[in-house]
Amino acid sequence: MLKNLLNLLFPKLCNGCNSLLLKNEAIICSTCRHGLPLTQHHNLKDNYTTKKFYGIIPVEFSASMLFFHKEGIVQNLIHNLKYRKHQEIGTFLGNWYAEDLKEIAKKHDFSEIIPVPLHKKRLQERGYNQVTTFCEALSKNLHINYNDKLLFRNLYSKTQTKKNKEQRNEVTKSLFDVTFTEADYDKHFLLVDDVITSGATLEACAKALLKIPNAKISIVTIAYTDS
Repeated sequence: MLKNLLNLLFPKLCNGCNSLLLKNEAIICSTCRHGLPLTQHHNLKDNYTTKKFYGIIPVEFSASMLFFHKEGIVQNLIHNLKYRKHQEIGTFLGNWYAEDLKEIAKKHDFSEIIPVPLHKKRLQERGYNQVTTFCEALSKNLHINYNDKLLFRNLYSKTQTKKNKEQRNEVTKSLFDVTFTEADYDKHFLLVDDVITSGATLEACAKALLKIPNAKISIVTIAYTDS
């Protein structure tokens, strides 16, 4: 009775379209789930995410799970994950995408999953890193260590969502660095972010990780959008 009362007072809504979830639905409704624009990047060697880094950084593997369209389901999911504390979205998507990445993970033998970090001030303001639960779900399902201490953001900057590619590149040049030991040599890092647009942030993170001797980089994001 208490559960039914709570559902009446605080109805569970779909994070994709804001409609009322049915009894057997969770996180997103069945309509949104079947309507998610999956990229299939993990099955395509020369996918859009990979092309972002051609001639810029050496990437062993890269893929995005979903296409990001303005005012679409994915935008709503990312907004709810990033700004409305719905971290369960990251877990949901991470569990899903891990199934697609199992053979990839075996092939590339990733050493650690590395999230794109927030600055300490931003983390304090928001209370969490929006990619944490996605990373943790990948880590659990793929049996890869999750490490959020190796890579860090050393400058606080305002959101880059409204900057063009040149502005983002300028801002991100010195944003990231690493603290590593000899134990981190020769590792293959799977770098993870929520959305890739210009690729400037991931490029800067990768270059920081490549300071580690014999490091290799792969990249996965929740969503891909054209810059």
